[in-house]
Amino acid sequence: MKTAIKLVLIYFGILQIVAPLLMVVPCIAYMVATTGAVDQSSLMQMIIIPAQMTGILLMAVYLWKDGYISKERITWSTVSPSYLGLSVVSLFSCSWLVSTLISHMKWLPNIMEQTFDILQSGWGGILAIAVVGPVLEELLFRGAITKALLKQYSPAKAIFISAFIFGIFHINPVQVIPAFLIGILLAWVYYKTASLIPCILMHILNNSISVYVNIKYPGVEDMDALVGGTANLLLTCVAVVLLVGCCLLMKKTTITYPWRKDDNVEILTNNDL
Repeated sequence: MKTAIKLVLIYFGILQIVAPLLMVVPCIAYMVATTGAVDQSSLMQMIIIPAQMTGILLMAVYLWKDGYISKERITWSTVSPSYLGLSVVSLFSCSWLVSTLISHMKWLPNIMEQTFDILQSGWGGILAIAVVGPVLEELLFRGAITKALLKQYSPAKAIFISAFIFGIFHINPVQVIPAFLIGILLAWVYYKTASLIPCILMHILNNSISVYVNIKYPGVEDMDALVGGTANLLLTCVAVVLLVGCCLLMKKTTITYPWRKDDNVEILTNNDL
């Protein structure tokens, strides 16, 4: 647990404090050189995207230098093509169900809406949200934090704590519950496979879907507005069936991993899925 808290605090500090501070001076210099003055509002908007990318890069370097990025072959295994396919379907289903749930919780504030609007206004920000961020977060929350928790607690407890930390880290109230629920799926997949590849793929897809919907349908605030009525209910029922079915099939994997020191097991991979 100490490792998990330490890593989250370090990432938060780098992302919210260190990276923005590193970007202040060059951004101010650029504004003075191009406009001859410094506008505080424009400065904050200019800092957000480069600070996001810098924070992600710095945290990746920290994880690498401190040995949190595993070099084990199984960590970078694709498991099997069919397993990846099931992972994708389960992610789409879970994302739909979570989005539908949040559409009925309109009272949750979106305190980072403006920040995300700025990030999604340029390719750098879109890349940070949809690709680079998910890769880093999987290295951190599954590859480092979930792994550490699985060495200390039972699988169910480790998965729950990992997802809880993942949800709380997002801070934004409207994101906390979705992150927690999807975090359970991601942590479970990591536990079942010991691989980050399915998790990274699922995380990238989840964030990419969110970015696409926000850009394509800027006025849509929830799933009811996008797909309402009978169609929404039908799709929700289909998503439930698909998610349950995929999880049952994914559960059949025979990959084992010695999460605890006393777990003397041979790592096996079943590619028959």
